[in-house]
Amino acid sequence: MALDDIILEAEDKMIKSEEVVQHGFSGIRTGKASPVLVENITAEVYGSHMRIRELAGITTPEPRMIVITPWDVNSVHPIEKAIQKSSLGINPSIQGKTIRLVLPELSTERRHELVKLAHKLAEEGRVAIRHIRRDAIEAIRKEGKVGGVAQDQVDTAEKEIQKLTDQYTAKIDTHLAAKEKEIMTV
Repeated sequence: MALDDIILEAEDKMIKSEEVVQHGFSGIRTGKASPVLVENITAEVYGSHMRIRELAGITTPEPRMIVITPWDVNSVHPIEKAIQKSSLGINPSIQGKTIRLVLPELSTERRHELVKLAHKLAEEGRVAIRHIRRDAIEAIRKEGKVGGVAQDQVDTAEKEIQKLTDQYTAKIDTHLAAKEKEIMTV
């Protein structure tokens, strides 16, 4: 494998790690309603587990309300149970064929807990990026010994990997700062 291929593969993995962190941030509740909060919760319907987004339409008619309208009336109660079991901490109310979730105002203590959760997700992303860096540098050094690549090319490739690592770690830090600000905004 050429050094350029190793660098490109490492960058692809770093991009995916950043996307995982962003997706994790989207599931953290802030003061306003978002369909992302409930769309990946799984409900047991017809003997199999399905995500709510596959079972119903999800809308946010008001800033602090989520309305879930199941396509099949029989899935209303399984969706309600799934939301109750989730970590959202919200009790759904059924009104006819729809489920309403009213998001209460977040307490300062709860906001700090959510910020800690965001920091944890960001750190997991940074760790993943450092693992990618380690694996890429090992592959580059191995390629340098086995493939007969000049040492200055190996050094240049290692510097490029470090530059990518710094770049994607900074992106995660930027996403974290934005999410922290969003959580703490009352």
